[in-house]
Amino acid sequence: MYIDLPEKRYYKIGEVAKAFGLNTSHIRFWEKEFDILKPKKNNKGNRLFTQEDLKNLKLIYHLVKEKGFTLEGAKSKMKENPQTVKGNHDIIMRLEAIKAELIKIKSQIS
Repeated sequence: MYIDLPEKRYYKIGEVAKAFGLNTSHIRFWEKEFDILKPKKNNKGNRLFTQEDLKNLKLIYHLVKEKGFTLEGAKSKMKENPQTVKGNHDIIMRLEAIKAELIKIKSQIS
């Protein structure tokens, strides 16, 4: 899944939810379920997601929504081989970004 968000230091939960096509409650639920997802909170308690949080959220999204893992299955997959899972996901994300860029170029040429 290619997420098109502007380059910023922090993203609000609404921005993240919209980019992923999820409800904010869904993201908050995943935050409770997965230890790797730890957004910062400001004084008001609003969640602020960093680039690292987005990478982790993309990984969770990929395993749960695209690969069809259960939450427990996704947790165990990330625990058994975290480097392999993250490495494979990084490769997939780079290829999807390249694909999106090529599609954009193709539409500009046509």
